[in-house]
Amino acid sequence: MNLLLVAAAGFLLLTILFGLIRVLRGPGSGDRMLTAQLFGTSGVGILLLLGFALDQPALVDVALVFALLAVVAAVAFVRQHGLPEPAGTPMHENPVEKQQPHDPAHNPTEKTHDR
Repeated sequence: MNLLLVAAAGFLLLTILFGLIRVLRGPGSGDRMLTAQLFGTSGVGILLLLGFALDQPALVDVALVFALLAVVAAVAFVRQHGLPEPAGTPMHENPVEKQQPHDPAHNPTEKTHDR
């Protein structure tokens, strides 16, 4: 059973290595943030698996702290960069047309006070 847990931890370590490739290639900050979340999630999984495999309850505590830090990092990223809007939202369609300056001659039904 312990060998299976250590093998699963090794597989998670392999996913972190693939995540490092994604960090280097980019292309944007969102991709890098998702990779950081992958590091956090995989790191928590590795610590939990190793904690059970090696019968070290302290690793479970470290995994919980690591999970909290990953959440704080995600919140900090969203606060700094904001959430992207989906492509079909009104924000990405034609912007609100700029209002023309008020010209009474443009609207024939409007009364003008010419004296």
